[in-house]
Amino acid sequence: MSYSPHSIRNICLLGHGGTGKTSLVESLLRITGAQERMGRISEGNTVCDYDPEELKRHMSISAAVAPVEYNGCKINVLDTPGNFDFAGEVAECLSVADAGVLVCSAKGDLAVGTERAWKLLNQRKLPRIIYISKVDEEHSDFNAAFDALRERFGKNIAPLMVPIWDENKRVTGIVDVLHKRAFEIHNHQRVEIPVPEDKVAVIDEIYDKLMESVAETSEEFMEKYFSGQPFTYTEIMQGLKSGVRDLSLIPVVCGSAYTCLGTQLLMDVIIDLLPTPLEGIPHGGIDREGNPAQFIVSQGAVPAAFVFKTVADQYGKFSFVKVLSDRITPDMSLVNNTTGRTEKLGRLYVMKGKKATEVKELLCGDIGAIGKMEHVHTGDTLSDARKFMKLDPIPFAPPNYSKAIAPKTRGQDDKMAAGLARLNEEDPTFTVVNNAETHQMVVTTAGDIQMDVLVSKLKNRFGVEVELSEPRVAYREKIRKTVSKQGRHKKQTGGSGQFGDVWIRFEPNPECEAPVFAEEVFGGAVPKNFFPAVEKGIQEACAHGVLAGYPVVNLKAVLYDGSYHPVDSSEIAFKTAAQLAYKAALPEANPVLMEPVGALKVTVPEQYMGDVMGDLNKRRGRVMGMEPTDDGCQTITAEVPMAEMSTYAIDLRAMTQSRGSFTFEFVRYEDCPPAAQEKAIAAGNRSAEPS
Repeated sequence: MSYSPHSIRNICLLGHGGTGKTSLVESLLRITGAQERMGRISEGNTVCDYDPEELKRHMSISAAVAPVEYNGCKINVLDTPGNFDFAGEVAECLSVADAGVLVCSAKGDLAVGTERAWKLLNQRKLPRIIYISKVDEEHSDFNAAFDALRERFGKNIAPLMVPIWDENKRVTGIVDVLHKRAFEIHNHQRVEIPVPEDKVAVIDEIYDKLMESVAETSEEFMEKYFSGQPFTYTEIMQGLKSGVRDLSLIPVVCGSAYTCLGTQLLMDVIIDLLPTPLEGIPHGGIDREGNPAQFIVSQGAVPAAFVFKTVADQYGKFSFVKVLSDRITPDMSLVNNTTGRTEKLGRLYVMKGKKATEVKELLCGDIGAIGKMEHVHTGDTLSDARKFMKLDPIPFAPPNYSKAIAPKTRGQDDKMAAGLARLNEEDPTFTVVNNAETHQMVVTTAGDIQMDVLVSKLKNRFGVEVELSEPRVAYREKIRKTVSKQGRHKKQTGGSGQFGDVWIRFEPNPECEAPVFAEEVFGGAVPKNFFPAVEKGIQEACAHGVLAGYPVVNLKAVLYDGSYHPVDSSEIAFKTAAQLAYKAALPEANPVLMEPVGALKVTVPEQYMGDVMGDLNKRRGRVMGMEPTDDGCQTITAEVPMAEMSTYAIDLRAMTQSRGSFTFEFVRYEDCPPAAQEKAIAAGNRSAEPS
């Protein structure tokens, strides 16, 4: 069945790991009759967690789509992981969601994942509702959870539901504040009960506050409110929806996924108060001339769709899309505005977890998938050739946890690289760099769990077992004083021999990083035709320094004298002589190791500043400044040697309870302190040993 944009809601479930997002999807599907039996994460049979890695770890690691049909509407539920290593999946879903449902638990304190999800919603200015889960479980406390939310996020957070407790403080039902009706759940079915007498006064008080919120949405409503006239139901819904859209009202609902308590009321709130795709936030992008532009979801424009996620697994390749305008159909030709290629669309599907149901069209505002689009990738915009439309890239956080990766079995390098490339298509949040200097392939992810998942997928899906190690740091070497040395190569083996003789002055050259060659030869001591051979010998020698074999920089080599043999001299002889001079001179030229230094920007809440600053000192960091952010955090700017940053992604999470974030970029090379130099030389010599 096709739904018009007015009957579609695209919502993103987000929040801390373990708060019950995936279980809530099961509850939505169960209560709408989409499935007879609710899956459980512990049993590995939920709709949205189907990847073998998810089943093994009992946690979501990738986003999934589950359409829910209710009261003539289609709710496209985007279920996202709560673990911070997979924040890229959240970013993908937020790029196409028109609203968010922030799921938090009634058990325990306000989780850091809830705070981070709130920030993400604020960045996109998305309307949202808050769902407090697990209200019927032991040690749950709805009131404490609600108070923590109001204290952290403001007084515009308003409850639309209130739990009913028995004498043992056990939740037995729920009250719909707007309609002043109470319900219990029996065998996943909602049964209406009388509103408990002790709840009447509380419900009336909350209802009155909601009417105040409605009154504040327009001058007309304000006049009506102060004149004592009651609002009609239509006016109440209009006012509440307006408040949700402009973020002056954040509704709070609650329930239990496993019993379906509150699930039906949640769907009512989603349909009544959250925006349709036509009412959603405009998408930012660029026009044909490259100027910033905004694109709104529109029924009347030519066909266009945005690819927000790619799945390439044993079930085939699916490009998940949101239709931005008109409709798309199989075999339709659209231009990929990222590559300029004209793409013929494959078969279209509506996805429910891993289950793909083929459809004949996807209408404006809807979410679905296109099969077998080999040249289409996450972040691409497909549009009719008549209307250029390119949406902004999905804002993935840069990965910052690096490991060198290598196959355990020799000869599987190509197979490993192909597997990583395929996985990178599916998950563009990690990077793969083949470092020619250190002879290592380096994978950079958001954290250790994402890294572990990649290793498992390489083994299980591509048959490649790999091992991880610390990436080698690309040091440099330089000299600090001028030294002149002779290089003499003479070899007689019968017949014509080899003879090359040079005197070269090696001196520091801070103005130029690359080695520089010059000549001051007088009187033809070395013929000019051998100068290129001498230069080549120096250039090749500079690839390996004398301290630990790292490249030599800031060096000037001046050929100023030498001798030659009219018969035995050759280019190879002079090249060898130059390298002999190099090897003799550099140990006496006061060589020093240079280490790469990066610019670090770390943003942390105020209470963690002391720990973070102390840790930077231990890492030989130099703090350059501090700057407050809009949300009460501090951004510390520092310069830190790259050798000290290998575990920083993990360590910062531990120091800040995952509330800190950072970026780190190479800026320059600096002389290595003696202690650090000894450590680096020892490590360099070990890596040079044959395995």
